[in-house]
Amino acid sequence: MRARGAAVAGRLAGAAVAVVLLTLVAACGAGQSGQGRSTDVADQGYQSGDGSTTTWPPAARTDAVALSGTDADGQGVDVADWRGDVVLVNTWYAACPPCRAEAPTLVALADDYAAAGLHVVGVNGTDTAGTVAAFVRQFALPYPTIVDTDGSATAALQGIVPLNAVPTTVLLDRQGRVAARVLGLLDDSTARALIDDLLAEPGAGASTEPAP
Repeated sequence: MRARGAAVAGRLAGAAVAVVLLTLVAACGAGQSGQGRSTDVADQGYQSGDGSTTTWPPAARTDAVALSGTDADGQGVDVADWRGDVVLVNTWYAACPPCRAEAPTLVALADDYAAAGLHVVGVNGTDTAGTVAAFVRQFALPYPTIVDTDGSATAALQGIVPLNAVPTTVLLDRQGRVAARVLGLLDDSTARALIDDLLAEPGAGASTEPAP
């Protein structure tokens, strides 16, 4: 009996040790997983957004955004030149994974809506002109990107609409006022719905017909 009791006690003790070890391993795994996610984001160099969309009705929109600068080729860019049309402003930089992932979407939007009255412009406050130019060539961007080394273009946007993630996409109405903001990776269907709504608003423009 004493031998049998000792065996049972030994098995119980072993089981208890196993539970403790499993608990410790699980805790370490959770900590490493959380640390890994944090490190990945930090190493990738961007503050991710969740794709959340905010819109402002016409009556709630502020004054027109004064956004201008120079692109990688040294050409001046000023959104004031596009008053009467809708403008999509996208903040990005080359090492940002979601920025690279959404580039084809932005190219398609720029191409599909050009005749309808949409202008697309990028704002890059991180990279040199050479890096911006290389990205433009790689993804065949048909629109200009302001090389915002002095931060003035970003500041112009921040003064009206918070840019809490990179990438952030901001849509300006025909009067140049902030009408919508998407934090993080831009979804194609969401972007098209926002653009269609803004193009349908009253105002001068090239056309009010949405892209197919």
